[in-house]
Amino acid sequence: QVQLVESGGGLVQAGGSLRLSCAASGRTPSSYAMGWFRQAPGKEREFVAAITWSGLGTRYQDSVAGRFTISRDNAKNTVYLQMNSLKPGDTAVYYCAAKNGVLGNGPYEYAYWGQGTQVTVSS
Repeated sequence: QVQLVESGGGLVQAGGSLRLSCAASGRTPSSYAMGWFRQAPGKEREFVAAITWSGLGTRYQDSVAGRFTISRDNAKNTVYLQMNSLKPGDTAVYYCAAKNGVLGNGPYEYAYWGQGTQVTVSS
C-alpha cells in the first residue's frame, strides 16, 4: 500500500504560478511511477503529467506542456507539479497517483490515489 497526500492548491490569478506537492508513504513509494491528474466539475478525470520512478522520464498532456513541470525527490518521497502561466481552464481538483511499471496516461492504470487539492484560476 502507498498513501498519497497532496498540498499546495489554492486561488491564483491567470498568469500566476502554483506548486503542488504529493507526499508519499508506505511500501517503497520511490519505486513507483507517479502521475498528476485533474478533474473539473462535470468533466472526466484527465491526465496532466507523469514521471518515472527514476525521474529521468516525463510525459505531459499537450495543453500543459511548456507551462507545467513534474519532478520528484525520492529522498523525500515527494512529487511536485510546478504550474506556471496558469489559465482559467486549469481550474480543477488535482490528484496525485502512483502505479507500478512504466508511465501511463489512463487513470485506470494507477492503483493509488490521493484525496486531491483544489486549484482555482481566476480571470
